[in-house]
Amino acid sequence: DFMWNLPFKIVLEVVVIYIPILFHAIYGLYIAFTAKENVGRHSLFRNWMFLLQRLTGIISFIFIAVHVYQTRIQAALGHHVDFDMVSDILSNPISVTLYVIGVLSVIFHFSNGLWSFFITWGITQSPKSQRFMTYVTLFVFIVISIIGLRAIFAFV
Repeated sequence: DFMWNLPFKIVLEVVVIYIPILFHAIYGLYIAFTAKENVGRHSLFRNWMFLLQRLTGIISFIFIAVHVYQTRIQAALGHHVDFDMVSDILSNPISVTLYVIGVLSVIFHFSNGLWSFFITWGITQSPKSQRFMTYVTLFVFIVISIIGLRAIFAFV
């Protein structure tokens, strides 16, 4: 009830959530479709992470759009968002599979993007610090993935 009764809830959602995510998504799609991957020529780990970042960004964009439609927009149309609603969404194996792929894509995109953030902002400059951050972000990916998968399967 607290979240549903916040004053200016729609304004908060639009300004704090939707506009930043939409900007990130549109700019990310631009980067994904204009970036030149070089995995075919160089099979280095970070080249694969670059490619996977773009692929998971596209998957995440689609997944978030579908998820927002299935939950937030449906709620605005009068459907009650509760356990039963999500349980109905995840009532067949195809939906569960797509949600698992979507959630893992979002988590990978976040974790690998976190690594890129530390590099881009000069926080991890040396090869040793970058390698250490690779392990930190792998740990972040594993922990959040366990939480996300447990949340999905709580509805199944």
